[in-house]
Amino acid sequence: MIAYGTVDELSSQLGLALVSLGTPDIENRLLGDALEFAQQRLFNCSSNLATPVQGATNTPGVTSADVAALERWIDVMTIRTGDFPGFILPGGCETAARLHVARTVARRAERDILTLEATESVDPQILAFVNRLSDLLFMAARYANVIAGSTEVLWDPKAEPPTA
Repeated sequence: MIAYGTVDELSSQLGLALVSLGTPDIENRLLGDALEFAQQRLFNCSSNLATPVQGATNTPGVTSADVAALERWIDVMTIRTGDFPGFILPGGCETAARLHVARTVARRAERDILTLEATESVDPQILAFVNRLSDLLFMAARYANVIAGSTEVLWDPKAEPPTA
């Protein structure tokens, strides 16, 4: 129950990110398409996680092709954002901040699914999908900052406190 509740929460976070995109253009349409696809498959994940294995014959799931689709979006967004410059603090534009929140929920969903897997049979493609989705959301946050013209803030372990 916890795992599919967290997956539902993740889908809701993606919905918030989607509405923050504003007017679609070619660049945020790519982002919107990826998020909408992820929401569709997250409902499949929830349905699958909520259904006992013996009743799973008609339950929608996720496939290796779905995981590969996430990988392709990661690659396309990486081309636009450039190499990973270092640890990035969550933030930037509103959409990026929302995507970072969604990324953390995806990581929690993955942990919850792993906990469920200790007592129930879980389709390994669900774990693969949620794992890759968290990576996509990280890249999507970076991509959202690029298309919004927002600057990413890199982690500075020696950052000085601001002066009063």
